[in-house]
Parts: sequence; structure tokens; C-alpha cells
Amino acid sequence: MTHSARLKLVSSCEHVNPADTTPPVLSVALDGMRFGEKPVLGPIELRVAARETVAITGPSGVGKTTLMRIIAGLEARFDGHIRRPDNLAMVFQEPTLMRWRSVSDNLAIPLGLSPTKIAIALEEVGLAGRGDAFPDQLSLGQQRRLSLARAFAGKPDVLLMDEPFVSLDAELSDEMMTLFERLRDSHPVATLLVTHAIHEADRLATRILELSGQPARLKPRHT
Repeated sequence: MTHSARLKLVSSCEHVNPADTTPPVLSVALDGMRFGEKPVLGPIELRVAARETVAITGPSGVGKTTLMRIIAGLEARFDGHIRRPDNLAMVFQEPTLMRWRSVSDNLAIPLGLSPTKIAIALEEVGLAGRGDAFPDQLSLGQQRRLSLARAFAGKPDVLLMDEPFVSLDAELSDEMMTLFERLRDSHPVATLLVTHAIHEADRLATRILELSGQPARLKPRHT
């Protein structure tokens, strides 16, 4: 495995898109990844431009979350290069909140936000006045709102989202996607979204890729 601040940019396998003409904020060049003797990911090249939302779809178990963990720096067993900004945020499948700390603390501790900025962040996601509550006192939808508030309040250059709307019913999923769209419009960010739900990708992404095969590779999704 090699991490490098310098990375040779490669041509996209797709037709012209924003990532081809704009300097990427995220560049991935994997030679492959395996668990023991089992190859999981094949060669993968990916560039994400500023303000672009790229969705990665594919069947369950193909390696989408593994790829996301590699990009986030949470998985080190790979060969290749990742170039990512220092200011990066991630929204996981579950809210991953500090349940023993207040809602305000869940923003203040990881991000160092002032009380004023915390109040603004909570108001943006419809949690105004809930700063003294604890995560277990919030509904699942409110916990997801807090996760989005934490992700956007740090003003990241790149946002990684791994199945962020999984396990939500249709109405709540639509509500959360609307909130994400509003936050993205207010705080422009490059987003990489992993989802198995094609309708989420179609709605939210500017570009859709499919991870498939064994070992898995990325390719444009053709409709």
C-alpha cells in the first residue's frame, strides 16, 4: 500500500463530464484489494470534481462499503494511491453518535464549534432547541438529521455517504434526501454516495457509476 500526496491523473472511462474538465478534489487509483487470498476489488480509477455528486451503485456484498472505507482512510489493505483533502466528512449507514453526550456536544467535540455555530447547524436541520437532548431521546429521523448537521457543519471539501438513507421508510427517506439537497445547495461540497437504491442515485447524483464483477470494478451505469 502506498499513500502519496502526488498522483498521476488518469483519463475517465466516461464521456466528458465535470470531473474531466475540473481539477478533482478526490482522486483514486487502486491497483486492487484482497482479503487474504480472495480478490475483492480490481483496478479502480475515480476522480470527483468540486460540487459534483457521484453515486456508486451495485449489488450487496460487491465491495461498495470496502471501497468507501479505503477512500476514507479506514481500510489500509490495498495497493494504489488515494489523494483526498484533509477536510473530509463521512455519513455512515448508522448515525454513529456519542450517545452519552448531548446533541450540542456531538457537534462541539469533533468539530470545535462555538455555541452560536452549533445553534445555526441545528436550526438548518430542524433540530433547533434540542441541543441539550441526548441522541437516545431523538427519533431515528432526528438522529439522521444530527448526522447530516455534523457532516455539513465542518464545511468539508469532500463528503462520503455510505447508504445514508438505509432502513428508512419511503416517506422519511424522501424527507432526508430533501434535507440533503438543501444542505448541499447551501454548502457546496463534492459528494461520493454509496447506495443500492437506484432511485436515490437518479435523484441525487450528477454522475452514476456501478461497482460489479469479481474482483469488482467501476464502470458507468447506462440507463
